[in-house]
Amino acid sequence: MVDIAQNEIVRRVWDELEPELKEQGYELIEVQHAFESGRRILRLFIDKEGGVTLDDCQTVSRCAGSALDVANFIGERYYLEVSSPGFDRPVRKPEDFERFAGERIKVQVNVPIGGRKQFRGELKGFRDGLVLVDCDGTPFEIYIENLKKAHLVR
Repeated sequence: MVDIAQNEIVRRVWDELEPELKEQGYELIEVQHAFESGRRILRLFIDKEGGVTLDDCQTVSRCAGSALDVANFIGERYYLEVSSPGFDRPVRKPEDFERFAGERIKVQVNVPIGGRKQFRGELKGFRDGLVLVDCDGTPFEIYIENLKKAHLVR
């Protein structure tokens, strides 16, 4: 039951915050909802042209905190953390796979492809719903719906 509730909260946070943050020049990269040491934590990872500063994280924290308080769908006390995606930036959207073509990537899939669930190689782009990855000269086409996790390796 917790997983369903966590997934629903993550979906609603995306729906609530992504348009507003985009309007302010920020890209919402990832939303995580977790329970750690008995605390409910909501983590937002943001990016923007030129990189993210501490001031950006504080600005987004105030904005997101206010919007989430007004929406009031989390229902319990939570800790809000906002940070940059870091060097191992998550990659989720088709436009991200196109934008970061040529960079190194690590991909995990839900359903094995050729007996593999993990791929590390060069991101070649995105085409027709497929993430294109070259692993040491072997090309792989991975349906975006099959992605469990993908992030840049820098």
